[in-house]
Amino acid sequence: MAAHLKKRVYEEFSRVVQITHEEAPAKKLRLSKPSKSAALHIDLCKATNSTDALQYLLHFARKPVEVESVEGVVRILLEHYYKVMNSVWVATVLCCAHTQDASKLSCTDVTHVDADVLSQETDNSVRLKIASLLGLLSKTQGFSPDCIVDDAINTLNNEKSHQVLAQLLDTLLVIGTQLPESPTVRLRLIQMACKHLSDTYFGVRNKCLKLLGCLGTVDAPLTKDNEGADVRDVQTIISDYFGDQDPRVRTAALKAMVGHRHHLMYVCLQACRLLTDDYEQVRSAAVQMVWVLSQLYPESIVPIPSSNEEIRLVDDAFGKISHMVSDGSWMVRVQAAKTLGSMLQVSPHFLEQTLDKKLMSDLRRKRTAHERAKELFTSGEFSSGRKWADDAPKEKLDRNTVYLIASGACGAFVHGLEDEMFEVRIAAVDALSKLARSSPSFAEKCLDFLVDMFNDEIEEVRLQSIHVLREISTHITLREDQLDTVLAVLEDSSRDIREALHELICYTNVSTKECVQLALLELLKNLNKYPTDRNSVWKCLKFLGSRHPTLVLPLVPELLSTHPYFDTPEPDMDDPAYIAVLVLVFNAAKSCPTMPALFSDHTFRHYAYLRDSLSHLVPPLRLPGNGLDLVDSRCSSGSVESAQLFLQQSLNRVSTIQNLEAPGAQELLNFTIRDLQRLGELQMELAGAADFCATYLRCQLLLMKALQEKLWNMAVPLCLKQNVTATAAAQQILEETYKLEFLYGGLESRQVATIHHVRLQAKALQLVLTARTRQGLDPLISSCEKFLQDIESFQRLFLAELPHLQDSFVDTLLELMPRLSSCKPVEMVKILQTTLRQSGLLQLRLPEQIHRATATIIEPTGESDNPLRFTTGLVVALDIDATLEHVQDPQNTVKVQVLYPDGQSHVIHPKPGDFRKPAPDRHRLITQVYLSHTAWTEPSQIEVRLLLAYSSSSTTSLSAPKLGWSDSVDGLQSPEAAVEGTIPFSKPVKVYIMPKPARR
Repeated sequence: MAAHLKKRVYEEFSRVVQITHEEAPAKKLRLSKPSKSAALHIDLCKATNSTDALQYLLHFARKPVEVESVEGVVRILLEHYYKVMNSVWVATVLCCAHTQDASKLSCTDVTHVDADVLSQETDNSVRLKIASLLGLLSKTQGFSPDCIVDDAINTLNNEKSHQVLAQLLDTLLVIGTQLPESPTVRLRLIQMACKHLSDTYFGVRNKCLKLLGCLGTVDAPLTKDNEGADVRDVQTIISDYFGDQDPRVRTAALKAMVGHRHHLMYVCLQACRLLTDDYEQVRSAAVQMVWVLSQLYPESIVPIPSSNEEIRLVDDAFGKISHMVSDGSWMVRVQAAKTLGSMLQVSPHFLEQTLDKKLMSDLRRKRTAHERAKELFTSGEFSSGRKWADDAPKEKLDRNTVYLIASGACGAFVHGLEDEMFEVRIAAVDALSKLARSSPSFAEKCLDFLVDMFNDEIEEVRLQSIHVLREISTHITLREDQLDTVLAVLEDSSRDIREALHELICYTNVSTKECVQLALLELLKNLNKYPTDRNSVWKCLKFLGSRHPTLVLPLVPELLSTHPYFDTPEPDMDDPAYIAVLVLVFNAAKSCPTMPALFSDHTFRHYAYLRDSLSHLVPPLRLPGNGLDLVDSRCSSGSVESAQLFLQQSLNRVSTIQNLEAPGAQELLNFTIRDLQRLGELQMELAGAADFCATYLRCQLLLMKALQEKLWNMAVPLCLKQNVTATAAAQQILEETYKLEFLYGGLESRQVATIHHVRLQAKALQLVLTARTRQGLDPLISSCEKFLQDIESFQRLFLAELPHLQDSFVDTLLELMPRLSSCKPVEMVKILQTTLRQSGLLQLRLPEQIHRATATIIEPTGESDNPLRFTTGLVVALDIDATLEHVQDPQNTVKVQVLYPDGQSHVIHPKPGDFRKPAPDRHRLITQVYLSHTAWTEPSQIEVRLLLAYSSSSTTSLSAPKLGWSDSVDGLQSPEAAVEGTIPFSKPVKVYIMPKPARR
């Protein structure tokens, strides 16, 4: 009993009672960014002189400013501005105190002023910088600058420096632009500009005129100053400065009038006299002013000086600007030529006058029959013949009163095309192109002039002329003499010129069969002289034959060397010239059903061969005869709509994979991938979408094989081979996801999120396999931390797409995120393993259009057996010619890889100038790769291919918002975390080379 009582007492005294206390809520700390205004105030207070203050201001201008801090920063800047102004005023007082009479200051007196007085010039630069910062801060999004209008106007009234005045006026212009719905503020700013228009400094007057042009309105009556002047509108005030003594002010007045939305006719016509100004910048602005006037009032009727005739305003402006093509300044001539190209409303006879230096009769004033009879009556008698030329026409007595266009404007484009400056010639060619596209009759008349420009000494002018003729090719038909001049350019050494001319011939119509024969002969000469132009010449002949089938028909017996009675020898199919002739004939035969009757037996065999080897150049034909029925099977291929329906049905069929066992699911994926690959081969329009879906399903198939039941139910030592296979599958999935993201264009955010989802599954698989095969806790901890960062990055980048990813692998991980963040690495690996095996196939939704980036290497062809020999230690240049399709930013992403037989690999980044863009979504790479190696005993092959470089940081930059004054870069992915790599996107080409030892 005693022992029992002793035990109860012991339990009573050893009991621990826990009293629960209500925990006080944790205090929330708000981390605030340091105030920019306070930091600026401290920096400016530390400045001992104006030089230090200027340095602080320059350093501050490079930092972003939050919207909340803008007003405080503005107040600090204005406070320092007033402080500097006071110091300048004190300096002026001290300067006056050092002399007996302030009105008699001299250089000797100024030398006795203190050093602080001499810093006024630097103070001007400080005030200038402050005024500039006020304008920049006023542009901050979310900040309303109406609170600083009064201070800005006050500083403008008290400022004496001309440079600072000009900068303050520029700041006022920014403020007025940011407050478009405040007419009171705009009126005050306009009045301040009118007040300072009488300033002696040209910069101040320029800024005042610019402010008036941007903020002034027609219906607002103004006064030029405060001395009771007449009330006038803005345009009248601006037009007063058309005659300013400073040419820069006259230019500013013209630009202010150009920028004005509403123009008064009587004010704008005053600008026409400035076309003859002595300064080129004034004449240039006057040309722009006349053009704006002609676009606003094209149908207005204006009188001709010294005459009773009237013409349309656009015709009169066209004549005046045409006259400026002969200006003394080449810059004005360039602007005048460019401006002519945009005047599409001009009358046809004015337009045609620019191609003839002699004045046409259409632009001469014609006297009526009544006027001619009246003149005959006043003469008193008919011509008796006694006086020589007494009845000669008297029209040339006063030339200025009878011509509707100035004689200097005649042949404006002739003068422009013959100008000594190639910039003027290029501008004239461009203007001809724009006008000819809108007028087929004018296109026919300017054809001879454009063809003559093919012989220009500057390559850029020749190239531009070819491009222009290509643009207007639908309106013209070349004669034989014109075609002869055009084809002469095929001997040009420039590859760009020759290929541009091939493109021109593709879309040009010719008049006779002799023209077709001449074009063929010259193209064959080009092919013989420049064998690298083979593909371009073949393409040219393809379009030439399809556009002129009736002209090619009478040439077929001569071209194919056939005879009605005798057999002719069969030509060599390895001859590029013979292939060129067949391409011309076969494309013409597509639209001419009687042409195949002229073919010989070997021509039918050659068609079958070329149809298989060069299907993009030879069209499908029905060629009956001799037992041959060559109907291309691709003619009866299904439409794009049925192929697209099949593609969608294949994806829908795969979505039911969850209901199948593992072997059946894998077999279904294999069959679907095979069908999609075949669909991409048959239907080129859907090749990108089909390949994209096939690659995505291949990733799912690899993931399914890696997660099969056999691997995860066995001990690690018993399935080492399966672990290696699963690791390789995870790495292959990662590579395929990068291909899906960067090799295909036209993807939407939802497709990119789906790709990143698969990539996250592959990374989770890698983490699980790492935990199973490697020993040690430290590598596992770092891998788990990196995987958690990947989950957070996915959530940040694709937050808007998470509703479409419900019940997916990522959705489950985000629900388990608190547990994953706090658990141990081993437990995290088990959770990931379970989640991976339970995750299903995420349905893929296709966008409207997907394009795959492709590259085709044209040169080298890889068909030559002759090795490229060079001496060891030296280099040899290998010409690369490739066509790129649907490649974004090729200058930074496309690289050339060279693989040597010994395993060495060289990657070359082509120069930006090596890329050309002949068409949208198509680029041309023409470059040289330099090869070098040690001596070999015999020739061997190297592989050349094109690579597409990518960086995972580009996805982050596209998804992140643009940075502004108040944005931070702390939340973005660091460049060190970005994954970079290359993707081969062209077939490799093998080239024989032979490095030989150097001779001693």
